[in-house]
Amino acid sequence: MDFSYSPRTQELQARLLRFMDEHVYPAEAAWWAEIEANTAAGKRWTPLEVIEKLKPKAREAGLWNLFLPPSADGHTNTSGDYGIGLSNQEYAPLAEIMGRVPWSSEVFNCSAPDTGNMETIIRYGSAAHKKQWAEPLLEGKIRSAFAMTEPAVASSDATNIEARIERQGDEYLINGRKWWTSGAGDPRCKIYIFMGKTDPSAPKHAQQSMVLVPAETPGVKVLRPLNVFGFDDAPHGHMEVLFENVRVPVSNILLGEGRGFEIAQGRLGPGRIHHCMRLIGLAERSLELMCKRAIKRVAFHRPLAEQGVTRERIAQARCMIDQARLLTLKAAWMMDVAGNKGAKAEIAMIKVVAPSMACQVIDWAMQLFGGAGMSQDTPLAYFYTLSRTLRYADGPDEVHRNAIAKLELGKHA
Repeated sequence: MDFSYSPRTQELQARLLRFMDEHVYPAEAAWWAEIEANTAAGKRWTPLEVIEKLKPKAREAGLWNLFLPPSADGHTNTSGDYGIGLSNQEYAPLAEIMGRVPWSSEVFNCSAPDTGNMETIIRYGSAAHKKQWAEPLLEGKIRSAFAMTEPAVASSDATNIEARIERQGDEYLINGRKWWTSGAGDPRCKIYIFMGKTDPSAPKHAQQSMVLVPAETPGVKVLRPLNVFGFDDAPHGHMEVLFENVRVPVSNILLGEGRGFEIAQGRLGPGRIHHCMRLIGLAERSLELMCKRAIKRVAFHRPLAEQGVTRERIAQARCMIDQARLLTLKAAWMMDVAGNKGAKAEIAMIKVVAPSMACQVIDWAMQLFGGAGMSQDTPLAYFYTLSRTLRYADGPDEVHRNAIAKLELGKHA
């Protein structure tokens, strides 16, 4: 069996690794310093110059918009007009490299939720939608947000969503309160993809629709940022947003009324691959930090690397990371050959495996660093926060385990 990456992927890996070494890792301290300076100056939600300065360099290096596959479940990337046409399997190892520094994906215009939103508009939007919203997003001129989760209902079951999209003549009237709307804190966020119910009386998976809502539409109000273990992720942010008597043209609907779930399945598959590979990158970097610490740090008269518990954890971490990577690459490959539906079991499995793996590996690394692992002197506490969050994002562990169990039981029914 051949597990090697394609020549194109290997060439892009080499270029991306060089870019990370030359530009991204040296900028990590400046990234934190700029956040602290903006906070002190009362400019918490200002785009970071350290990232903006790197974007032109990434474009010059040919490392821009790598994420968009040529097709997904019958919906094509129109004639290869957008992106460079990498398959999910080809892009996955690149996402891992970007994941080693949580903010670096934005440098390459490959960050969530913009990647999912761009793919959604390109696959399911009209020519006008693509021109008005997808192309500026692909250029990196604007940013976007995805409004689905609601505070009043258990949104892991999306059929619970209560937000309404009601047609009135040539307009849709939108009302609802959303939260964990990532990206809505950025002043460059110009478009929301909003999920709500157009027909509560329809079959439960045909009630929901997705509609494009420009951020400056009257009635759209960002209420507050939500903190994750004390981090607000400014200027990106995870916001609570009120949509009150918001009106948009009927032409802003994506694909058609009642097709929100169809879009969601097309959107979430690639997003889960990206999240999981980025988590693997975080785990790899955490293991590297752990090994370097273990070699240098002495406790009880010997290096930590000579202590049995440390070696056991390092070995287990290596096993867990490699297992998660292979399963994620398999899921990516299956998506390419069988579509999202054909890979639904594998997509669900990686969404359970990768965040839990990353949390455990990062936790072991934090333990080895002691108090330093909890502080700003290492990136580990922030890594853990991101990893723990992804046990909720795109569906909690329990939902995915339930789906996996149903598929497994179905084989023996």
